[in-house]
Amino acid sequence: MKKRISLGALFAVLGVLALVAAGCGGSSKNSSSGGGGGGGGVTALPASSCNAVEYKGSGKPDYLIASDLPLIGGSRQQTVQMNSAIAYVLDQQNWKAGKYKIAFQPCNDASAQLAKWDPTKCSANAHAYAGDSSLIGVIGTFNSGCAAIIIPVLNQAPGGGLQLLSPANTYGCLTEHCSATEPSKYYPSGKRNYARVAPSDPNQGAVDAAFLKSKGVKSVYILNDKEAYGLGVARNFRGAATAAGMKILGFDAYDPKAANYQALFTKIKATNPDAVFIGGLIDENSGQLIND
Repeated sequence: MKKRISLGALFAVLGVLALVAAGCGGSSKNSSSGGGGGGGGVTALPASSCNAVEYKGSGKPDYLIASDLPLIGGSRQQTVQMNSAIAYVLDQQNWKAGKYKIAFQPCNDASAQLAKWDPTKCSANAHAYAGDSSLIGVIGTFNSGCAAIIIPVLNQAPGGGLQLLSPANTYGCLTEHCSATEPSKYYPSGKRNYARVAPSDPNQGAVDAAFLKSKGVKSVYILNDKEAYGLGVARNFRGAATAAGMKILGFDAYDPKAANYQALFTKIKATNPDAVFIGGLIDENSGQLIND
């Protein structure tokens, strides 16, 4: 059984991959592959949640990295691009980090039943990752709620913990002090094994409020999609907007499954706001919301 390692070169590459995954939609003609069942030098993660191992280097790979993203539902268009970006960067690096040969395996944390991330899948994936001694890091998650489930499991993985790097999580309490239990409850070993390259909800809310103020907005109506991200960033924006002197004319949730939002916007129009702020994911019926 390989001992879990902590090599600067490997984690530096993981950081680059996460950055590129957050901002790149391109793919290389050489980045998709069929590594088959595990590439020989690594142990493949369960096929029930993960696609085939990808590897285009020479010889057998030394270590494996994985991605944990929702590959079913409205987020799929973005997450497929993220996986393409990861494979693209690995291809540019000849599937190596320093002297080590690296394979990649994309994993899914969504279920067909929910059509988005599923807590049961997140938990099962986390335990599979922790039990794979050839895995040295995971790029993910897309949703903060899933990260909250996975981080503590990887934090206690045999061999000293397992790195998780997210291109998308925004829930502030994953890394920032929120209460007596957050974020400490995510790191039972006492050591941090998680980082992200996306700004947290408090930072997003503050920047959004400053931007609207710079445009002369004095009153705003706030909507959210009831999801962890949408509600979180809406609450943080409300606090920042209030501190900036803006008048909050309403704070409501909208139903992502509604056929239309004409009645909602008729109600909002009556308050005569300078702007409407929407906290939500693009796949939560945002097209219909913006159209209405």
